[in-house]
Parts: sequence; structure tokens; C-alpha cells
Amino acid sequence: MFVDRRKFVTLAAATLAAPTAFAATRPFKAIAFDGFVITDPRPVFAKSEELFPDKGRALNEIWRVRIFEYTWLRTVGGHYTDFWHVIEDSLLVAARASKVELSAGHRESLMQTWLSLKAWPDVAPALKELKAAGIRMAFLANPTAKMLDAVVANSALDGFFEPHLSTDRVQAFKPASVAYQMGPDAFKLPKEEIAFAAFAGWDAAGAKWFGYPTFWVNRANAPVEELGVTPDGTGVGMADLVKFVLE
Repeated sequence: MFVDRRKFVTLAAATLAAPTAFAATRPFKAIAFDGFVITDPRPVFAKSEELFPDKGRALNEIWRVRIFEYTWLRTVGGHYTDFWHVIEDSLLVAARASKVELSAGHRESLMQTWLSLKAWPDVAPALKELKAAGIRMAFLANPTAKMLDAVVANSALDGFFEPHLSTDRVQAFKPASVAYQMGPDAFKLPKEEIAFAAFAGWDAAGAKWFGYPTFWVNRANAPVEELGVTPDGTGVGMADLVKFVLE
């Protein structure tokens, strides 16, 4: 009888351990999203080409690069200003560099386009699936809370996200570790249980440096950056991210 009882205890322990082993294959309880995984920025750059048919493409190329160069420079140099002002400052220097006559009206039109942006078409179905699976979600992104609120409202995405983790909270842009630390602090979870969804290759690298399990939503099919790390998963859209998190 004593032996039978020991066998029973062993079998019971094994049965109780089984869910833990299964859970280890799906460890994520939350996702921290870069803003542009959700937000489609293309209308901004289409607007500049509409306003400046001959020079819009050149303006956009410089503008895109300057936006992120300025976030990095301001963080390293200790002179933070919010992402809205970084975008505007970058636009001004890009206009000068591309010899575009940027009127006050042009400037206002381009800046306001940022507040009319919507989510990529594949976002809403993916968020519904993730929420149904009990995954918590929040932006962990450079844009201001106002900019993130706008895309949520414009895309009818209310109810999916926890409070925005804008870099304004810590006065430092990604890839500063203090920016990525907002995820564990807000979710009250270890970073190993938070999947980070990156839009840019440099952000995927920064998230990996920090220690997040990282998925790169590589919509542009860009090459992996040579920064000594690679994302844990890559794909071209939100359906690929869902598979990474849930399967």
C-alpha cells in the first residue's frame, strides 16, 4: 500500500507539472509595441510628395533619417525634447537640405497629418486575437501620448492598450535602456515575459540588448542590422507576430 501511494504521488506530481512545461512554450503575458508597428506613417510622406512633386522624395529621405538621428543625439547629449518637436525640427532641416520652400502652411499641413494617422490594415484583427488570448498590450514608443491617442481614436482601437509608455515619461528615447525599462515597470512582469514588437531594425537590436524576447515586424523587408544581436523572430506583418506570441 505504501508503494502504491508513492506511485500515486509521483503520477500526481507529474500531472501537475505538465501545465508548467506547456506554459514554458508560451511564456508571454504582455507585448510592448513600438509605435510604428501599429501606426502606418505612409500618409505623412505621401503628403510631402503631394505638396512638393519635384522634391518631396528627397525631402522625405532626409526627414526620415533626421528624425531618428535627432532622437539619438538628444538622448546621448542630455537635451531631451518630445517626439513632436523632434519631427518638426527634422522637417525644417530636411527642407533646407533638399532646398524645399517650406511655407508656414506646408509645415502645419505636414505636422497635422501626423495626428490623422491610422493603424495598418492588419492591426485590428491581430489585436482582437491577442486580447482574446489574455495578452496585455501597451505602446512603448517615442511618440507623445497625444500622438498615440490619435492613432487609437482614428482606428477605433479603444480598449486594447494599457496606458501609453511614451518616452516622455523618462525623458530619453529608445534605445536607451531606461526607455525599455518602462515595460517591466508598468506591466509588473519580468522582461522575459514581455514580447517586444519592433518596427525598425535598430529598435529590434536595442530591445535585444535590453533583454526582451524580440519580434521584428519587418514591413519594409529590410536587412538585419549588424549590431551583434538578432531578433528572436521576424515577419512582415501582425499575423506573424501573433504566431510568435501564441504558438
